Amino acid sequence: MEMNDYIKLVDDKLDEYIQVEYPQDLFKSMKYTVTLPGKRLRPVMCLETCKMLGGEFEDAIPTACAIEMLHAQTLIYDDLPCMDNDDYRRGKPSNHKVFGEAMAVLAGDSLLTFAPQIIAKYSENLSPSTKLRVLNEFFNSGGARGVIAGQVVDIESENNPDIKNKEEVLDYIHLHKTSDLFQLSMRTGAIIAGADDEKLNAVTEFAQNFGISFQIADDILDEISTFEQMGKTIGKDKKENKLTYVSLYGLESAKCKLSCKLTHCRDIMDKQSFSSKIFNDIIEQIQKRVGI
Repeated sequence: MEMNDYIKLVDDKLDEYIQVEYPQDLFKSMKYTVTLPGKRLRPVMCLETCKMLGGEFEDAIPTACAIEMLHAQTLIYDDLPCMDNDDYRRGKPSNHKVFGEAMAVLAGDSLLTFAPQIIAKYSENLSPSTKLRVLNEFFNSGGARGVIAGQVVDIESENNPDIKNKEEVLDYIHLHKTSDLFQLSMRTGAIIAGADDEKLNAVTEFAQNFGISFQIADDILDEISTFEQMGKTIGKDKKENKLTYVSLYGLESAKCKLSCKLTHCRDIMDKQSFSSKIFNDIIEQIQKRVGI
C-alpha cells in the first residue's frame, strides 16, 4: 500500500461510517471536520504499523478511522473562541464558524463517544481481549491523562511569565497534546498485529519522539510558513505569547532539536529492523517543510 492508497481507503471509510441522520445539523457538523481534506497521518500510521509488524491492516481500519474522529474532535475544540480561537482549519472555516459554537461543542462531544462505537461495531476480526486493549488505549489517550491534559497545560502556560521549569512544561504539552495521538495510532496498530512487548515498546518510543517532532515542526512553521501552506492562521503563537520550542529555544535551536528527534526515530527503525517506506517518506517530508 502507498500513502495515497491508505488516505483514499480512510476517506472512503470515514464517509461510510458517518451517515447524516436526524438531527441532521449534528451529524453534518461531526462529518464536516472529520472529512476535511488532510494528510490522515494518524490513521495511516495505525494501518502501516499493523502491516509493518505482520498484521492484516484491514483489521485496523475501524480503529484507524476512530482515531481520526478523535483527532477531529480535538481540532474542533482547539479552534473554539474559548481555546485557540482560530477561524480556519485546513484552509476552510472552522467548525464553529460554519455551525455555531454550541453545535461545534456538541459535535465534538458526539465524536468522542461515536468513535469508540466504530471500533466496537466494525472490528469483527479482533478477539474480545484485543478489542478491549484497543479501546483502553483509545480512552487513555483521549482522556484526562492524554490530549485533554496537554490542552489544559497549554492554556495555563499561555501568556504566563511565572511558569517555572519551562522545559518540563513544554515537553509535557507536546507529549500529551500532540504525541499521545501518534502513540495511540502506532500502539493500537501494533496490538492488532499481535506484536510482542519489545516491538510494542519500540513503536511507543518511536511515536513519542515522532509526535514531539511533529509539534516542533508545527511551532517552526507557525513562524516561517504562510496561510496557504498551513491552512490556518499563522503567527498566532507569537501573538498570544504561547510556550513553544521557538519561543523557548529560538528558531535555529528548535530546528536542531527537531533534527535530533527525527534522527532518533530513524535509529529506532534501524535497531528494530522496521521496514516502511511510508514512515521514511513522512520523516523526509517534515524535514523538507521546515528546511533541515
